[in-house]
Amino acid sequence: MTQETKAVQAPEYVLQHLERIEGYAGLKRVWEVLPSARLVGGCVRDLLCRKKVHDLDLASPFTPEEAQRCLEEAGAKVIPTGLEHGTVTAVINHVPYEITTLRRDVTTDGRHAVVAWTDDWEEDAQRRDFTINAMSLDRNGMLYDYFGGVEDLHVGQVRFVGDAARRIEEDALRSLRFFRFFARYGQGEADYEACKAIRRLSGLMSRLSIERVAMELLKILSGPQVLKVMQLMEETDILSVILPDYAPLGALAQLLACEGPAEPLHRLAVLCPSVDIGARLKLSNESRKILRLLGRDMPKLAVDMDDAALRRVRFEQSLSVLLLRSWIMQGQLLGRPDEGWNMLRERLEDTVQPIFPLAGRDLLELGVAPGPDMGRWLKLVQQWWLAEGGLPDKDACSTWLRGQLSTSE
Repeated sequence: MTQETKAVQAPEYVLQHLERIEGYAGLKRVWEVLPSARLVGGCVRDLLCRKKVHDLDLASPFTPEEAQRCLEEAGAKVIPTGLEHGTVTAVINHVPYEITTLRRDVTTDGRHAVVAWTDDWEEDAQRRDFTINAMSLDRNGMLYDYFGGVEDLHVGQVRFVGDAARRIEEDALRSLRFFRFFARYGQGEADYEACKAIRRLSGLMSRLSIERVAMELLKILSGPQVLKVMQLMEETDILSVILPDYAPLGALAQLLACEGPAEPLHRLAVLCPSVDIGARLKLSNESRKILRLLGRDMPKLAVDMDDAALRRVRFEQSLSVLLLRSWIMQGQLLGRPDEGWNMLRERLEDTVQPIFPLAGRDLLELGVAPGPDMGRWLKLVQQWWLAEGGLPDKDACSTWLRGQLSTSE
């Protein structure tokens, strides 16, 4: 079958959706300069299934140097974001458009590929991961689908382009990407050939940088069908490769049953409660800190907390962490849908975080000398203030402390 016979006019709703996208005006400018360029990959997929389109990425038979020259001559700002991979980025009205030269793989090692330029659109599509990501759309609204991506998208099937094992051997991260795309676009049973190849080649995951693995894992955990996908990852041995000490999936199932926010960190904290999971995945310092806090049961939370207790926990821990911990605790109680937890979260959000009114300079005015004693007295008055529900103001705290100082002399 020739390339031409694999081209059909895109449905009218696709073109209408495209015209409503914020970056459409800039896209038309790119097409004026590079008329043979096509939209490719995820944006075409999401146009077809009426999802929000985040980036308008294009491919073209122009070399990156030619594409850059043509765009700059037309007055566009161009950033050579990846010339060795054939990619330049045109910035028009503050919107970026990645334009990549058609490519074919020369060699692959499971992590990176050496590529060469081509003018064959089907050859370029052949090197993509899944059929639903291998479609392209030209300026005239013609849709090119070389491997059945339209039908796969319609029936909810995620399939590798060509031989699944070969695609994974080219880049082992595609195993994780399979689960991420299945979660978002898959229906029914996962593709048998894909799962068989993923299981057989699961050991290739160890070749990948942990940063790439962590990025894909967090995307999976933030998406839909998390439990179904985790069960698939368990069955194909991928989960044990990337998280050797993961917990039984029942705990994650209970958390998900609460229908809480799609926050990947609290799902990760339940899936793998190891205290060093953030460090092992080389997450950001902020993410590591949150995971450590999610792994603790302090300060205590309970649905029947009084207002004073709420003010204390709001002082001791950030609201965002308290809310995530509340979902984890709810899940630990067999995933019950409410039983007061929603009300507790509302009360936490309505409670203004108390601010301790004293500082070191205030103790100096009360006659406390700088040094260890100041820290001890500051901690003591803060404990009293918290016991009073974080309500006493600066004068009340100073009065109480003055009394304590006088009795200690």
